[in-house]
Amino acid sequence: MPDHSQSCFDDPAAAQQRFLSLFLRSEREVFRYVAALVPHVPDAEDIVQETALALWEKFDAYDPSQPFTPWACRFALNKARQWIERRQRWQALLDHGLAEELALRRQELQPELERRLRHLEDCLGRLPTEQRALVEGYYYERADVESLARRAGSSVAATYKMLQRIRQSLRCCIERQVQPGMP
Repeated sequence: MPDHSQSCFDDPAAAQQRFLSLFLRSEREVFRYVAALVPHVPDAEDIVQETALALWEKFDAYDPSQPFTPWACRFALNKARQWIERRQRWQALLDHGLAEELALRRQELQPELERRLRHLEDCLGRLPTEQRALVEGYYYERADVESLARRAGSSVAATYKMLQRIRQSLRCCIERQVQPGMP
């Protein structure tokens, strides 16, 4: 009898179907495994999602003759370790007063930031209509560059270059206004 288990990995749709079938059957066990390692359910859920992505990326290395759940749990263990290490590093920074330092620094810089924002608004108002529309589309509407290029009737590369030039122009305009002796 021929071995058809490997042939499903050659067909992306079949591989995806097989992966989903295996993962969904194992997901509760993987979650229980992770939940035993991290204290908060939302964190465990995030780790399981990261595990699912890692499993899918490495699914071609999975040996179908072996049980899936233990293989998945090894990935989950690695993801949980990474999560714990990141959290410990962040906690160490917080324990050493980083959060307070950041809050204090932000408070110190607030008047300057507000001043620069006022200058930015002034500089934006000076832009030609086409350039202002591009900036508003990109930063306020969160449109992607491809759709902005289509709107403007230009190439994606030209649109990126135009955004770069506008940013540079705005930066120079703001810098001129914040120079000593300027309002």
